[in-house]
Amino acid sequence: MTNEPAAITDRLATAETGLEIWLWLPLLKLLAEGEPVTIADLATATGRTADEVQAALAAVPDTEYDDEGQIIGQGLTLRPTRHHFEIGGEQLYTWCALDTLIFPQLLDRPGRIESSQREGSTPVRISVDATGVTSVEPRTAVVSLVNPEDLSQIRSAFCNQVHYFASPDEAAPWLERHPEATTIPVAAAFELATALVESMHLDPATVSPDRSGLNGAVCC
Repeated sequence: MTNEPAAITDRLATAETGLEIWLWLPLLKLLAEGEPVTIADLATATGRTADEVQAALAAVPDTEYDDEGQIIGQGLTLRPTRHHFEIGGEQLYTWCALDTLIFPQLLDRPGRIESSQREGSTPVRISVDATGVTSVEPRTAVVSLVNPEDLSQIRSAFCNQVHYFASPDEAAPWLERHPEATTIPVAAAFELATALVESMHLDPATVSPDRSGLNGAVCC
């Protein structure tokens, strides 16, 4: 299966992932406030019933919950990962590197990112807003991508392989262990993120709970 960015974008913008835009975007906005989200809050935000919300959440097995059954993560998460993501004054985290470039566009807020592929690797620090990447340190940083056969469990199949590396040289040993993967510059990854946002065919600032005209799914 090809690892061309366009091919990956096409697949992430389909229902293969199980993510529903009518649910996901309101959930992201609620999670961005830095607190767990209840089913009732999400039903109110989407204009759907609690049963519809629970069914849509169940279609994404990787969705994270706290001990009280509140939602704490679906792409954007309150649970620490290697992808530190600060937005609106809240210290949050994401499931993958690409998420950090998607969410500032969906939420229309600038974000600050610090990420490293593993303990001891060189951290990558990025500032980004809805229009593009405003700073990258180091400038040689790249993002890894894969195009797995099965996207039904998007976090394990896709997100867990999408990292920041400080340089192509730093990515090289990982690529040797993952020959199915590729890497692209951060600017190219932002273009890929933009294509994913555009594939939703909606304006994130004016999304409504209307049931028509919303595509299936996007990235984690």
